[in-house]
Amino acid sequence: MKFRRKLTIRTNVELVPLIDVVFQLIAFFMISTTFIMTPGINLKLPSSTTSEPVVMSRIVITIVSKDEIYLNKEKLTLTGLDKRLSEMSQVQKEKIKSIVVEGDERVPYSLMINVLDILRKNDFKAVNLRTREVKNKKR
Repeated sequence: MKFRRKLTIRTNVELVPLIDVVFQLIAFFMISTTFIMTPGINLKLPSSTTSEPVVMSRIVITIVSKDEIYLNKEKLTLTGLDKRLSEMSQVQKEKIKSIVVEGDERVPYSLMINVLDILRKNDFKAVNLRTREVKNKKR
């Protein structure tokens, strides 16, 4: 007597382990991501059609006026900025790849040059000027 066995192959995808793994990945990236916080100053950045995206650096200098210049979150004056940057050691300066300078479009050109002079005097070479991207205009 011959017995016939019918094998039925059942395949099913378990979604619970998949959801657990995705949740763990999301939690990992949320915890390990760092955000650079800049002061909440309302600036109207000048626009540029040739601007290029740059990686945010650890130092952002925000120029509002001669008496209101921010080094990241620290409010300084023009002379205070010079003093603060000169206090940095050479090792600290070498770790900084670039500096982002952002200024309101109403900031005088001479003030922007003064800030750039202070940066150069303190051996900072890679400086990026932050601008607002212009949307494609119809011609």
